[in-house]
Amino acid sequence: MIKLFRNLDVCRSFTAMCVISLLTVGGAWYFDKRLLIPSAAVCALFIIVHILTLFWRYKRITALTADINKILHNEKNISINHYVEGELALLQSEIYKMTVRLREQQSKLLDDKVFLADLLADISHQIRTPLTSINILVSMLSKPDLTFEKREQIVHKLYGLLSRIDWLITALLKMSKLDAGTIKFHKEPIALNELLEKACMPVRVPIELRGQELEIEADGECICDVAWSCEAIGNIVKNCMEHTPDGGSIHISGQNNPLYTEIIITDDGSGIAAEDLPHIFERFYKGKESEDKGGFGIGLALARMIVTGQNGTLKAENAPSDGAMFTMRFYESTI
Repeated sequence: MIKLFRNLDVCRSFTAMCVISLLTVGGAWYFDKRLLIPSAAVCALFIIVHILTLFWRYKRITALTADINKILHNEKNISINHYVEGELALLQSEIYKMTVRLREQQSKLLDDKVFLADLLADISHQIRTPLTSINILVSMLSKPDLTFEKREQIVHKLYGLLSRIDWLITALLKMSKLDAGTIKFHKEPIALNELLEKACMPVRVPIELRGQELEIEADGECICDVAWSCEAIGNIVKNCMEHTPDGGSIHISGQNNPLYTEIIITDDGSGIAAEDLPHIFERFYKGKESEDKGGFGIGLALARMIVTGQNGTLKAENAPSDGAMFTMRFYESTI
């Protein structure tokens, strides 16, 4: 009870009740002394009821404060459903929402920590492999009896490994920007054929060196971020090139309708294994057919992030004939 009067609002309320009671008793004594005792009894009863009500509410609020403290300290099985009175019911509802939000945020933070740890482990593994090869090649270069031809071969291999590391770091920086939401896609109309030709330009030479054939059939236009869309399409075409045998072919078709623009990329390789299909767009995932291709397993993951970031979808499946088929759609609006 003493703690109750430490509350300034309670003291003010009690003082106001006492003043009103004194004025009531004084008025009864002045106008009709027969009403003095009844009015004093009624005022005393009101004060007692008021104090008991405040005490009960103060006790409930103290219990609620204790429950909130337990929630903040992550104690389980805390129920606040028994707060059903007026303002406390509203407060209980808001606290329940806050509790759900805090637990969701905590769960998300734990998931982010696990994801970050796994990501760092994957990056470390991906970089360590070429670095090990570089260390071996550098140690070979230090041999004094190394021939000029052998030295040139080693230097060429070093350039290739360093290029792989540079590409990995560049791709990871792009993915980190997409993850953080700092990339703003600037959509503009472009002819589909022009978009596909520009996206395939970087892989034209390696495709020709492999004796492969690249066919592009497109009509209409696409509204997208040209630079990032070229990055996504180029990664998919590069993946198809690596899984298509020498002398094979890669076919790209594009068309649009009032709902979306569709780009389909197919190859005549061995296709995608059934156990790889659910994971084909996961970061650093490499299927059975990709173990000897020398890739990092992030090209397709980056492609999907770019496409979905532009209100699009990217699907991988096996073509009705032999080979893999990637279907990319850029939607005109949210469906």
